[in-house]
Amino acid sequence: MPGVALAAMPMDGVRLFGIRHHGPGSARSLVYALEAFDPDAVLIEGPPDANELLPLAGNSALEPPVALLVYAEGMPSKAVMYPFAKFSPEWQASLFALARRRAVRFIDLPHTHRFADAQEEEDDAAGSAPLRADALRPLAIAAGFSDTERWWDHLIESRSGRDLDVFGAIHEMMGALRAELKLPEPLTERRREAYMRKCVRAARSEGFERIAVVCGAYHTPALAELPPARQDDELLRGLPKVKTGAAWVPWSYERLASSSGYGAGIVSPAWYELLWEKRSALGSEWLTRAARLLRAEDIPASSAHVIEACRLADTLAALRNRPLAGLGEYQEAAVAVLGAGDATNLRLIDKRWHFDARLGHVPEDFPAAPLQRDLAALQTRLRLRPSVEVKTLDLDLREVLDRERSHLLRRLRVLGVEWAKPGQRGTSAKGTFHEVWQLLWQPEFSLRLVEASRYGHTVASAASAALAEKSANVHRLSELVRVLDDALFADLADAIRPLVTAIEQRAATQPDVSQLLDAVAPLVDVYRYGNVRDTDVTLVRHILDALVPRVLIGLVPAASNIDGDAAAILWKQMRETEHALAQLAVADFLGGWRACLKELASHPSVHALIAGYAHRLLYDSGEIQFEGLGLALSRALSPGTSAEVAAGWIEGLLSGSGTILIHDDRLRALLDGWLRSVPDQHFVEALPMLRRTFAEFPAPERRLLGERLKHGGNPPAAAPAGEFDTEAARRVLPILQTIWSKETAQ
Repeated sequence: MPGVALAAMPMDGVRLFGIRHHGPGSARSLVYALEAFDPDAVLIEGPPDANELLPLAGNSALEPPVALLVYAEGMPSKAVMYPFAKFSPEWQASLFALARRRAVRFIDLPHTHRFADAQEEEDDAAGSAPLRADALRPLAIAAGFSDTERWWDHLIESRSGRDLDVFGAIHEMMGALRAELKLPEPLTERRREAYMRKCVRAARSEGFERIAVVCGAYHTPALAELPPARQDDELLRGLPKVKTGAAWVPWSYERLASSSGYGAGIVSPAWYELLWEKRSALGSEWLTRAARLLRAEDIPASSAHVIEACRLADTLAALRNRPLAGLGEYQEAAVAVLGAGDATNLRLIDKRWHFDARLGHVPEDFPAAPLQRDLAALQTRLRLRPSVEVKTLDLDLREVLDRERSHLLRRLRVLGVEWAKPGQRGTSAKGTFHEVWQLLWQPEFSLRLVEASRYGHTVASAASAALAEKSANVHRLSELVRVLDDALFADLADAIRPLVTAIEQRAATQPDVSQLLDAVAPLVDVYRYGNVRDTDVTLVRHILDALVPRVLIGLVPAASNIDGDAAAILWKQMRETEHALAQLAVADFLGGWRACLKELASHPSVHALIAGYAHRLLYDSGEIQFEGLGLALSRALSPGTSAEVAAGWIEGLLSGSGTILIHDDRLRALLDGWLRSVPDQHFVEALPMLRRTFAEFPAPERRLLGERLKHGGNPPAAAPAGEFDTEAARRVLPILQTIWSKETAQ
């Protein structure tokens, strides 16, 4: 068969098939050529570390896109993915060999060496692969194409697939290209090609008579002739080794695309799948799918649009001397016809059109890392299947199943697997029993699970160990409390006791009141909401019993003789603490807090902002009456007090809410009188702080306050005070009678 001989006969019984990763045209031509050659051994560029898993590719339950995950045991940060789609030539070569019971194996340089080799990392950093890819660009331009992708698609991927000469042409082109450009090959690349040649020699020595070698097109010239074995052995001698593991994992079309950053990615996996599965009516099916997606977005797209777009794509192909319209032509036609010249509407459906939310499937009984197996079992038991589409999960934490789901999602977040992100509450919110999550599975989570395997072999044990490591590196007490929050809400019992002990020790030796204040509100949240989730939070109460008294003792010294910036920070912390203690409603805590506020309000060295805020809290709680508040305000606004101190005191008093000024005429009049009497120079000094204070009021409060001041401090009267509008009241009676009649009938 002269076509085959031209393509790949560097030595007796060996054929080289240079392909492009994830190329449907390459895959179609490869299958046809393999059927014609009928090899008894198929050698594929891929990781030999996963050779034991290669026979599983023939299992019909393994649904691409999938990837081979290869990782270094004990060095989980070292891992690599080898993705496959159904139209990947390597995948089709594997299926061909397995279906015919022929020998099949991977022949690339094993990662048992590559993970251990520092030179590998240097070569990766040098980025030699992009140089080889760019080397094809001059050929694409010479052929009249603007980029290499379109040129290769026209030359190879859009072919009929019943063409044996294509591999000979690719081999000849790559040989001439390497000879002409003479690009320096990194040491890792030379070792890879040496190992491939070593595998070819091994297959021949095993007695295989017809050997098919399927590899990236760039490598075929290096495998066409076998140098003396000792040269390759010398290049491979003494390579370091590490123990590796491998597993099949699900992959997605989105991560197979070049837009994801994948070096061997393609523009549109969904288009390539269509190109693989059928050769006729490509355009009508591709554009009909786009029209269907647009209609789902309430954008008009009829069958007439589809017909016109197909005609336009065919016309563009003819003008460009292409045998068939390709993805580029259909894209341009879709923008012109379906988008009326504007690509905005097409961007709405871009991901669904090109990626189809496709996620592969790996059976649970396949070999996998222990942590991955545990997660797969939990996903099945809790009925949480991974999806590359955003799914909203609404949990009711009173239900056992939903509570366990919450635990799993939170444990994964601890491990860096952000499968779930907090979502927005809807109208069906169930208060504190309610959680909403947005779920989106990313294939690279498999890598993070491998990295997390160093913590443990189950999700629970790994999350506990990860929190223990995190807590050892936390410096602020509030951050340590947040770690405890993660442990409690993820139901990680093994991590809770050590964290509680660490918090107690840190709180007992922490002299900084600011850090203690930071910890109160998070601890109260943990205590209150932990009970909702049926979590044992009694240990948290012990921490609060020790922490709150220390805050109350140290707050007055912390608020004394400080500058404005420190006072502003302390004020915000006090606001959070006030809110937290009010919600907790523990009598001892509230009593101590009120006593502390009284001391803050009366101490002469306390910053004016804190003193004013303390008065506001005491006034709201009824601990002081207007007379006491008016006296303190008069003292703070006395002529002997600087404008800056007075403005700070007022800012603390009003504390983000103007309600007190709207309803308390005497207080409003007192403040208004002070503003009217302030000298011009002092008014200019106080104005920025006053503007900041009043700017925090909600707009309705500012409007009502303006109306009060506009009418001399009183609200605009609808009727003279003391008079009752009998006629207006009489008009309401029929409505009230109707309402009461209905209630009586019920």
